[in-house]
Amino acid sequence: MPFGEKPGPDGVPVDFNRVYRDLIKPALAQAGLTAFRADEELRAGDIRVDMFQELLIADLVVVDITIDNPNVWYELGVRHALRARGVVLLSGGRSSKAFDVYTDRKQRYSLAGGGPDPATLNADIEALRDMVVATMESWHGRRTSPVYQLIPSLVEPDWRSLRIGSFREFWEAYEGWEQRVVRARRRGYVGDMLVLADEAPVAAFRADAWIRAGRALRRIERFDFALEQLDKGLAIEPSNRDGLREKGICLQRLAKAGANGVTADMARDHYRAMLQQVPDDAEVWALLGRVEKDAWVTSWRLPTSTAEQKLDDARYEDALLRTAIECYEKAYRADPKHYYSGINAIGLMAIYQYLDGGDVYQDRIEMITGAVRFAAECEERVEHRFWARATLGDLEVLFGSPRSVERAYKAAIADNQDSRFALESVRSQLEMLQELGFARENVATALRVFERAMRRLPVPGEEWQPRRVFLFSGHMVDTPEREAPRFPEDRVGAAAEQIDELLRGLGVGAGDLALTQGACGGDLLFTESCQAMGARVDWLQPFDEPEFIQRSVVRCGEHWRARYLAARQALHGAPLSAPQVLGPPPDYTDQGYAYERCNLWLLYTALAWGIEKVHFVCLWNGAGGDGRGGTAHMYHEVAQRTGQVHWIDTRTI
Repeated sequence: MPFGEKPGPDGVPVDFNRVYRDLIKPALAQAGLTAFRADEELRAGDIRVDMFQELLIADLVVVDITIDNPNVWYELGVRHALRARGVVLLSGGRSSKAFDVYTDRKQRYSLAGGGPDPATLNADIEALRDMVVATMESWHGRRTSPVYQLIPSLVEPDWRSLRIGSFREFWEAYEGWEQRVVRARRRGYVGDMLVLADEAPVAAFRADAWIRAGRALRRIERFDFALEQLDKGLAIEPSNRDGLREKGICLQRLAKAGANGVTADMARDHYRAMLQQVPDDAEVWALLGRVEKDAWVTSWRLPTSTAEQKLDDARYEDALLRTAIECYEKAYRADPKHYYSGINAIGLMAIYQYLDGGDVYQDRIEMITGAVRFAAECEERVEHRFWARATLGDLEVLFGSPRSVERAYKAAIADNQDSRFALESVRSQLEMLQELGFARENVATALRVFERAMRRLPVPGEEWQPRRVFLFSGHMVDTPEREAPRFPEDRVGAAAEQIDELLRGLGVGAGDLALTQGACGGDLLFTESCQAMGARVDWLQPFDEPEFIQRSVVRCGEHWRARYLAARQALHGAPLSAPQVLGPPPDYTDQGYAYERCNLWLLYTALAWGIEKVHFVCLWNGAGGDGRGGTAHMYHEVAQRTGQVHWIDTRTI
């Protein structure tokens, strides 16, 4: 937009600084966005460098085209060239008739006295806010940039690859945030990742973080919760291949488990839609092959079938097997380095010939085998070395001897990074071959190798997994000066009895995890009850512990400090502080956000153990809280994800 006073459309000067201050900034704030204008960036150097970076990264660009300012039009063109979406056009007094944006929707506002018209200002703010909200909500819909509309094959640039060093503060903030996300992923703290994803400064970062969180959840088999995160990321970056692949894997695994109404056709359709856009993506063809392979295995692996019936059904469903072979073979032809798809193609071809008694695939087996062996032997990436060695072991199962099978798989296991998942993945394929009676001696030898290796790994459960997760939020005890009673001190005993009765009815005990903050009132009553029943209790707090104690414990008397310290001694570990674990809250948030942030941290931590495990217990009067992040906020967040809510109404105590 123009800066300062400029001649308006009717020759009357317009103070565009007032337009920004009185109209644009309030409207963006009401829409939940932080407004920023290029002249607020005061530094030495070429301002265009920062401007170009901001036009690339920003969630939204608001463009005031009230007057024909060449800089404004140039910046609008840059944004239209860099991004397919995320522009709001604004015009005071009249609409521009410029041909290139003539058909684009523009939000008009009224001018009077050299600035926004006071008589219509509130209505203009609301109208701009509504347009901004609608634009942000339709991010993944129709492309609004005429450049991307008219050149549909044009691909938006990757913001990561266009980093400019002089935009220092922005990238330093991003790097700090990125390091916290990486630490959370490495520790396996998916709840931390999800809070940090929500806090990412711009949509591009949030999409990246949500997709990474989805991948982390998929790896620990929280497929439904993973889908939720992946869909949030894909709403911003609908063509993100990693996110699309991860979504397909989640659909596939949910379909295999028969969960949430997901079917194999949903996963199959998802991959085929991807292949319409990227027909030579080996990974997608291989994932589709896995769907088809699972369909074939499901067709004959019936719990009531005898070994003979399974073999007969596997032979009868040869059409499904051929479809899986075709997918894996297309994957390998698309990328001969993709030895995973190659070994699956060879293996299924060999099984087909074993069941059929013929040699229909023999020429292709011989052609592909050497290439797969070469690709696996050339693998240099440390994180993929186990899978490359396992591929060589798979080849020995098909064509080697018991001795060569043992030698190859032992070499693979030596490269395994104590991953039970990796070993179980290979073993499950061997068990499928065993059920069919394929290469009996080689398969039996391979299974013995893997059984011995898995005995050396930690047994599942040594890394503690809760039976159920009980998440609590409740009112603190009223301070003496509170005018309208909500949870007065004289109801504490009765509330403790009701919490205790509820938890006993739910069978809380050893093996369960309880999550709360530890504040005076409901939190401590819940903690004491859970500890008495043998459950593990963890406290997650919005502030560092000394500040939390002052704000949320001793506010109602020193006797609550004594109860807090006694309960703290019985915790599984020290309380966790959001500023220490997650880092400081984003600069654009207010102090009330700390409580809302902690609610989400507790909720995401609980949900990461599995949505079906979570029970939410609240001590609540059913009304809104005194500020952000209260029990009402937690109740509504939980209610939209799981129906397992247990409400103790303080009005009935």
